Amino acid sequence: MKFHETVSYLLWRVATAHKSHLEKRLGEIGIHGGQTVVLFELWKRDGRRQIDIANELGLAAPTVNKTVGGLIASGLVTRDRLEDDARSTRIFLTDDGRRMRDKIEEQWLEIEEEILTELTETERLVLFELLTKLKHYYFGTEPEE
Repeated sequence: MKFHETVSYLLWRVATAHKSHLEKRLGEIGIHGGQTVVLFELWKRDGRRQIDIANELGLAAPTVNKTVGGLIASGLVTRDRLEDDARSTRIFLTDDGRRMRDKIEEQWLEIEEEILTELTETERLVLFELLTKLKHYYFGTEPEE
């Protein structure tokens, strides 16, 4: 088997192209892809510790720190130190951060529809199941039954 005929190579090519497409489209509304996933976590539960966000996303703490810094500069979140642990911080959405949700989710769903347009409904479901299995493998999590 040739390198360019492997699943790993194909997955890398698709992931790279998808990330570039996401960055371009989200950039049109002033957001970067990495910022979006941090916002998704805060929309699920505001006031999370920064380290918990990093762990949930499988990212290094310095990466999340830089991403949060960009969100602070954009006025979408604030960072507060915990009184009982000065090394730990909680991240909170601002009103602007809450207002961005509809715009970002709309853009995200439009992108989703664009990239899946060539797939049938069955192919979409199979792709989702396969990617979910890979996600569980990489993150060491158990599938939800």
